[in-house]
Amino acid sequence: MLSSLGLDATTEAVYKEMLKSPTSGAADIAERLGLERARVTSAMEELARLLLVRPSWQEPGALRPVEPEVGLRYLLDRKEAELQRRLEEIERGRRELVEVVAEYSGLNQSAQHPDSEILTGIDAIRLRIESLATGCTDEVMAFVPSPSMSSANMAASRPLDSNALNRSIRMRSIYLESIKNDGETTEYVHWLAEQGAQVRVAPTLPPRMVIYDRSTAIVPVDPEETRKGALVLRGHGVVSALCELFERVWESSQPVGEPPAEGAAPGEEPQLSARSQAIVVLLAKGHTDEMIARRLGVSVRTVRRETAELAAQLGARTKFQAGAMALIQGWVDPELLR
Repeated sequence: MLSSLGLDATTEAVYKEMLKSPTSGAADIAERLGLERARVTSAMEELARLLLVRPSWQEPGALRPVEPEVGLRYLLDRKEAELQRRLEEIERGRRELVEVVAEYSGLNQSAQHPDSEILTGIDAIRLRIESLATGCTDEVMAFVPSPSMSSANMAASRPLDSNALNRSIRMRSIYLESIKNDGETTEYVHWLAEQGAQVRVAPTLPPRMVIYDRSTAIVPVDPEETRKGALVLRGHGVVSALCELFERVWESSQPVGEPPAEGAAPGEEPQLSARSQAIVVLLAKGHTDEMIARRLGVSVRTVRRETAELAAQLGARTKFQAGAMALIQGWVDPELLR
């Protein structure tokens, strides 16, 4: 009842008992409340600190309760004064924050192009991601072209993702479908979906990218080694192009948890799975088995097995011939080669 004024249950019980019997000592109150005397004595000391009891003029060494109308009113007034001081401190801190941000922004923009910024090192990247995620007000879109996420990455991302979803931010992420081979990453992705994020998978993805509110994007300086650094892009033209790229990939990707599309029915033209189509396209672009495996997040053995199955299905003698035949026969959309 009085917890909002700073009294715990024991202290409140002792105070009310003293109001009922003002001349009672610690021993009597302890017996009536069924508490240890030391706890009652401690509660009475707390009441004295809060000015809810005072030394007795009539009986030196004893404590007497202050009338609730007086004591609790003084206590409430002190709480209000303390709250006002805290509010003033917060407001002062807010003004200082604005000044520091403005100063930092000015230094940063003086050293780099206003529409782009280079972040060096994992600390700088994660700090900027934290800042952008916290300030996001509408939407986050992301490519995650890795077959697995590190435990450190998931630990850093989970509170940011949870906070954004709790603020009703729309989150859309596309992962490699090969994450199904990594239990920890799969568990994280399903957790995201359960929290309200929209998650899809694709056999292959463009380089890693995160877009905040369709106005700011983070992309790696080197897609092959993301730890080298990242670019923060704010230019309307380039960010709009990245948003369009995301939407195109989103439309062709598959919601996480849904079974893959079935093959062609008897009598129909054969259809390749999304991953087989990706393999054909990458073969046609001259990628080696190792490069394809890295792009898809699967083993080289898997790429070679699926390529061999495709060649056998087409009656091709080599994997390159199989890729060409699949394109010629219309098993793969030529637009994917662009």
